[in-house]
Order: sequence, then C-alpha cells, then structure tokens
Amino acid sequence: MITVGKAIRMERIMNRNTGKTVIVPMDHGATVGPIEGLIDISKAVDQVAEGGANAVIGHIGLPMYGHRHQGKDIGLVLHLSASTMLSTRPNRKVLVNTVENALRMGADGVSVHVNIGDDDEADMLRDLGRIAVECNYWGMPLIAMMYPRGPKITDERALDVVKVAARVGAELGADFVKTNYTGDPESFSKVVEGCPAPVLIAGGSKLSTRETFDMIEGAMKSGAKGLSIGRNVFQHRNPSLFVKAACAIVHDNVSAEEAMDMLNRG
Repeated sequence: MITVGKAIRMERIMNRNTGKTVIVPMDHGATVGPIEGLIDISKAVDQVAEGGANAVIGHIGLPMYGHRHQGKDIGLVLHLSASTMLSTRPNRKVLVNTVENALRMGADGVSVHVNIGDDDEADMLRDLGRIAVECNYWGMPLIAMMYPRGPKITDERALDVVKVAARVGAELGADFVKTNYTGDPESFSKVVEGCPAPVLIAGGSKLSTRETFDMIEGAMKSGAKGLSIGRNVFQHRNPSLFVKAACAIVHDNVSAEEAMDMLNRG
C-alpha cells in the first residue's frame, strides 16, 4: 500500500521522470570493515552524489559520520540488518536498527537483507515481514535485498533460485527488491516478470568496468528498474564519472558501449 508519505519518500530515492533508480550501497563497513573506497565515508557519498546517484544505502553510522552539508543532494536509505565476516555464521543477518529511528534520522527509505536458503532463513523472513508492516504504518519505502544463499544452492545466480528469492521479497511487502543478475537479459526478464515489485540488480563481486556496464544494460533490457551496486562504483578510479555513465544507461537508455565512451572522454 502506497501512502502519501511513502510516495513522497519514494520520489527522493528514484528519478520521478523515469521511475528508475541508481543506488550505491555503502553498508560494507559493518560486514568487512574499512575497505578501499569507504575509508572516508563523506568523500564517498560526495563522489556518487556528484555523479547523479539517486540514493546511498548505509548503516546508522553513515548519517552520523558521513552526513553532507554541501554539494548535490542524495537520498538516504538506512540498512536495518547486519552481520560480520568474522562471525561463524556470516549469512545470518540480524536487525540492528528500527524503522521509527530511521525516520527520526531523516532517512528516505530502509533496507533489509535476507539470505533465502540459509539455515537461518526463517528468522530473517520473520524480520522482513515485521519491518514491512512497520514500513506500511510509517509510510517508509522498503528495499529487500534478497539473495539465494544456503546449503541447497549451488549457483547463486541461477534463474530457478533468483526468481524465488525475488518473489519472496515482493510477497512479504517490499517496495523494491534487490537481487542477483542471472547473467543475460532473457533469463533475468523472467525474474522481473515473476516479481510484482520493482527489481534492482546487485553488483556482487568486483567486475571490470565494461562487464558492469554490460550487466546494467542487460538488466535494463530485462525490465529492471535500476541498480544497487557498491564496490564496482566506490572502488572505481573515478566514482563520479562512473555513476554518471551508469545513470545514462539507466535513465537515458544509452548502451554499454556509449557509457564506456563517456567514461573514456571524461
């Protein structure tokens, strides 16, 4: 259910003309520590905002220590779940923030991570459902990060598991579903077709610039509504220009080849 408040906040994290979005997640510090590109949080946010990103995702520390007082505006999505790479069960995400607190901190949306197929799937699904109910009450947009990960899953990008993960996110009330790209437009279009919520692609492991642009172009051809890519953005040699080129693919329908030309000319 889209309330007036939720509709207004949705406009802050997406392009109202295209109905699509370019989001840069910066929640990695809570999982893997101070990695390259996120040592200086404020600088990282400045760079992607300058490039035209619609929003960033981060934990409560992002607005506390990376809040911006100048430059271009950018939407803020607070991530509500976390785990660390040092845990014996790193795929078990637990809630570390609330919807109400995110509202008090000025967030335009919240996100929750669920690993479908994990031994702790039930707990994560319970948390997602509860957060979705709270988001509807408060008029807060919800991004569900839905990844197929677990003992029964041999390929986290296979169509048969990705389409289940995406659909579950929509079924439990997400306003956007972020999931793995299946590798080609034909298969990913089936993920989009089977998910009534807008679908965003995740970046995953570090790729070359051309591989990333090809992935974005393929996802857009599949009917995806945008991207939520982190390391391939903030670890690029020129994050601002990279985001500008990625935005051109998402919002202006340019090709990966044209995006590479933009990057090379810049």
